[in-house]
Amino acid sequence: MKGTRQAEILKIVENVEVETQEQLLEELRLRGFCATQATISRDIKQLHLVKELAGTGRYRYALSERKHTANFEGRLRTIFKEGVTSFDVAQNIVVLNTMPGLASAACSALDGMDIDQMVGTLAGDDTAILIMRTNEAAAEFCSEIHKMLN
Repeated sequence: MKGTRQAEILKIVENVEVETQEQLLEELRLRGFCATQATISRDIKQLHLVKELAGTGRYRYALSERKHTANFEGRLRTIFKEGVTSFDVAQNIVVLNTMPGLASAACSALDGMDIDQMVGTLAGDDTAILIMRTNEAAAEFCSEIHKMLN
């Protein structure tokens, strides 16, 4: 639900001059989404939305250019090299074992990347589960992890 809502928020800010969180909430409601102001505020932060001056002289929400230049791959590589102790694949699920406390950092880095074949992540203290779309995608991702760690 979060991913679907956030995708809709991105569509809204691309097509509508949204000036306030209240206006964004209303646009979401019109599209069948129910959310609170606190949820929208978190979404804005996670999506790296900023207010920019529109051609009309008003401010509107837009996707920050900084998000596009963020070095997620470099961050992920560092997290993996420093924190992943082992990994394995079971059908379409990849299991990462990390140093204590680093599983959520690994998942956060992965969630920040646009990995087509990854459905989602789940982190404990030292174990992360990555759900991939297919068994093949999971095996391929494990191969990429192996390259990254060597």
